Amino acid sequence: HYSHTLRNTKGVTMANTYTLISSNVLSSSAASVTFSAIPATYTDLVVRITGRCDRGATRSNLGIKLNSATTNYSDTYVGTNTSGAAFSGRVAIGALTYQFIGIIPAANATANTFGSAEYYLPNYAGSANKPASTFGVYENNSTTDAQILAMADLYSSTTAITSLEVVDTQGNFVSGSSFYLYGIKNS
Repeated sequence: HYSHTLRNTKGVTMANTYTLISSNVLSSSAASVTFSAIPATYTDLVVRITGRCDRGATRSNLGIKLNSATTNYSDTYVGTNTSGAAFSGRVAIGALTYQFIGIIPAANATANTFGSAEYYLPNYAGSANKPASTFGVYENNSTTDAQILAMADLYSSTTAITSLEVVDTQGNFVSGSSFYLYGIKNS
């Protein structure tokens, strides 16, 4: 694990310790990667993903399902599209069966190019709704085909999170895609 020092809104230094809970680097394709039996001993969770999909297109959607749920997700997002123009929007509760967290390259994108995302879930073991934040980057090694997304996600459930499943919603993750789950303790 490693330590990272942050300052809260009052300027007080807080030490956050990241501990690797589990990791999975694929040696063959997979439709999803699940982290289960997540202990309730941390303050927050972070998932770091580097992925690529086998879908016959240039890109594919990346998502997360919390506790295997397929309802109660909403997202607000800002980003740049493939031509560099800014955009924003909102996906209301009920429109998704997963929490949208980004876009990754697919089979028709530049070979061996992977996208990345970081999903941050604070107070995952608490009894309130679960807000999260995501930052993701889609890359195709082209000056006209890249995308950046930042999202405020919400899972409207007061149940503690004990499992999460990272899904490619339109295909399978390819070999070499990597997934890391960290627990964070504020200490």
